[in-house]
Amino acid sequence: MAAFLQLIEVTTTRIDEVEALVADWEARTDGRHTARRGTLTQDRDRPGTYVQIVEFPSFEAAMANSDLPETAGFAQQLAELCDGPLVFRNLDVRSVTEM
Repeated sequence: MAAFLQLIEVTTTRIDEVEALVADWEARTDGRHTARRGTLTQDRDRPGTYVQIVEFPSFEAAMANSDLPETAGFAQQLAELCDGPLVFRNLDVRSVTEM
């Protein structure tokens, strides 16, 4: 179970480039990044809108991830691939229910 989630909403017509950028960041930070899992979703009701859900063991781990030098460059490149501003949600997990 993740204790902290970050949701990053992007609007783009260049999703393949976004996915390649994420894969590149992951490879360059292998063994150092603290993200446990990333899930890319596509909004069915808003074409060109995607939400990346990133799971971390804690808020502190997420902040350590943000402090990686590669993360700043990644965020800048990601913003350049988007058609609008990035929207972030920083969420503490209160509970998880298996259904």
